[in-house]
Amino acid sequence: MFDDAPPPRALCTDCGISRTDEPKRCGRACQFIKPDYPALEAQTHGRTRDPARGDELHFGPYTRLLKARLAQPLEGAQWTGIATRTAARLLETGAVSGVLTVKPDPRDRWRPVPTLVTRAEDMAGVRGMRMGYAPLLALLEPAIAAGHKRLAVIGIPCQIYALRALERELGLERLYVIGTPCSDNTTTKNFHTFLSLLSDAPGTISYLEFRADFKVELRFDNGDHREIPFLSLPISDLPSDFFPVTCRTCVDYTNSLADLVVGYMGGEGEQWLIVRNERGQELVDLLGEELIAEPPGDKGKRAGSVKGFIANTGRAAGGMPLRRMPNWLRPIVSWLMPRVGPKGLEFARARVEMKAAETVLHLRRDHPAKMKHMIPPHVWRLLKPYGIERGDQE
Repeated sequence: MFDDAPPPRALCTDCGISRTDEPKRCGRACQFIKPDYPALEAQTHGRTRDPARGDELHFGPYTRLLKARLAQPLEGAQWTGIATRTAARLLETGAVSGVLTVKPDPRDRWRPVPTLVTRAEDMAGVRGMRMGYAPLLALLEPAIAAGHKRLAVIGIPCQIYALRALERELGLERLYVIGTPCSDNTTTKNFHTFLSLLSDAPGTISYLEFRADFKVELRFDNGDHREIPFLSLPISDLPSDFFPVTCRTCVDYTNSLADLVVGYMGGEGEQWLIVRNERGQELVDLLGEELIAEPPGDKGKRAGSVKGFIANTGRAAGGMPLRRMPNWLRPIVSWLMPRVGPKGLEFARARVEMKAAETVLHLRRDHPAKMKHMIPPHVWRLLKPYGIERGDQE
């Protein structure tokens, strides 16, 4: 069903709407055409983000921020398995009859394949990270036609934006949305190229995670384990189009339209939960004593890291080569970053500001005519302290 390519269109991540019976809905459902985050935030959460309320300018509307883990981590989960277990609980309690998510392709464990899970025990088969584009929302129509009126969806921001834009016309009785943060997706083929730069045996890598301690963790089929500091990653060796313009211009790193967001950025080694509304709290409550949670930490200063990122991104967006750190300096800086760099919520704020800057710089180079409609007002507010401001035509 999903081996064919989607209809060609600029700035498309193949969320699945273009593969449905009404593909023209992309025009009003796509976050890369003319998004309206304030309207959909009000529709979903009952209000828009309030810059005077905590960190909502950075993270979107929320009621609680938590650092959390499962008391009994799920085997094979990316972290401890909060998203997987929450969806399983929805099925166990009958709150939903199906969960739309992705599973690994049997021919390629890294390739995401959309799937509808209807039994709680089958959620174990979708644990872990996939890398690539998956037309998840193409399963909406078949699921509804099969009689599923109470659904949960686990998705990334571009999928969830389209879902919320069309939610009112789907005729669902109940919808729960579990979101994951996302910004730097790529094709599965490109991801395999990245793995080949990390190991002489890339086919044996079973797990990869970018962690908040400035390291990438790798696990291998034979049980081996390896940690690579961010500064030692071969990012400069990747082709210029490794990350597509869509992902470089995404303004919704924190999945602001989900009910509950499960990620890592503010977790300091645990998972970071953004509870956005009453339905998100319902999802947390389903876990009961299975969930160990506390307020997230908040340490360090982000300004230096963000400024450095903006300078390097500006060079890349202008077609100039990235500045490479001298090899002798990398171990020193890699040792310092986890100790003096931003941590917890400050790390999350830094990443959100970096993504905001990346959006503006790359749109100015590649799609300046789209800036007026694609960049919501809160992004400009985030960037003002760094001297990046809206131009006359933006």
